[in-house]
Amino acid sequence: MGIAVARQLALAKREVVVLEAADTVGSATSARSSEVIHAGIYYPKNSLKAALCVRGRRLLYQYCAEKKIPHREVGKLIVATEDAEMAILHDLHARAVANAAGKVEFLTAAEAQKLEPALRCVGALHVHSTGIVDSRALMLAMQSDAEAAGATFVLRTPFRSARAMGAHFEVTVGVTTQSVLRSSVLVNAAGLNAQSVADRIPRMQKSLIPRRYLNKGQYFSLAGAAPFQRLVYPTPRSDGLGIHYTLDMACKARFGPDDEWVDEIDYTVDAARAKVFCAAIKRYYPDIKESALKPAFAGIRPKIQAPGAPPADFMLQGRAPHGIRGLVNLFGIESPGLTAALAIAGAVVTLVKGCARFSSPSGSPLCSYWPRMPTRPRPRTTNRCCRWATPCVGDRTTRGK
Repeated sequence: MGIAVARQLALAKREVVVLEAADTVGSATSARSSEVIHAGIYYPKNSLKAALCVRGRRLLYQYCAEKKIPHREVGKLIVATEDAEMAILHDLHARAVANAAGKVEFLTAAEAQKLEPALRCVGALHVHSTGIVDSRALMLAMQSDAEAAGATFVLRTPFRSARAMGAHFEVTVGVTTQSVLRSSVLVNAAGLNAQSVADRIPRMQKSLIPRRYLNKGQYFSLAGAAPFQRLVYPTPRSDGLGIHYTLDMACKARFGPDDEWVDEIDYTVDAARAKVFCAAIKRYYPDIKESALKPAFAGIRPKIQAPGAPPADFMLQGRAPHGIRGLVNLFGIESPGLTAALAIAGAVVTLVKGCARFSSPSGSPLCSYWPRMPTRPRPRTTNRCCRWATPCVGDRTTRGK
């Protein structure tokens, strides 16, 4: 997410510095996803996830086409494997219409199996606008854009702390050798570490930092030929979307992710989970063999709701709640974060400019004017010579720009 924000600020003629603790950018949450371009049908109407996913999907397809980033609009089947699940499909269809998620149509079992002969179901939703993307190529393209516009990515440079000094921040970075940067704006796009970054800003109220809950998702690849041309998802459950079938750009099939609440960040894949995966997959792909499932990779979702609680919305936190000038926090940016990345970046730039305030979920100011900008007059303020930094943004503007 920090890469997309850095790109957007740099293209707006800002001087941007990205602080990255790892050896490369985007190596955590973004690099360990299913690489799916989501349509936007799972999220409540007027939520940030719904609005930013739908807008982000359109922007992402356009960007991938312009930059020749490998991607395909393959479509997705959400399948009911028993009659009781058909009501869930009807609810999803209604939500898809409400969210403007693109073309979605009901299929009978025969129609679905005509598209995907290996499929077992009693009915399905065909979501045409779902796709897949090479996430690494996407991140490299955004980084290239940002650097071409003047942004600087500083690797192996962890954020230590930031003191809000009124009109600017004093940002301490580094490990053995520490440096202090001056920044007028600080964008906290640190993903799994966003809460830790916020906690190291002394004026940040602890009550406004949502608790982080780690949810691990494991993936298994499928040996042999891919059984389906489209993505296949079971009907969603209260705790997630279920173990689904996806493709990568090389047409290699994989299944996942599962859901496991954990206390620590751990990317190992438990090979013994193949038995659980096989049982779940057999509901819609009865020909699956456990021996064909091979451990692939795992990711960690930075959730901000406790186990068993309803799914939380994205939290884009500008100055309004915490009162710290120039600070923007991004919390809970899990799926559909990759799809929504370009739209979230635009929203962050809006927050940075002080033109809007984003909160969650219904009743959000975003709901009334996103993606259209507000028509009320802008405050009569002037940006003076300033720097923008982020643990994942930095900028300098001159008077009048």
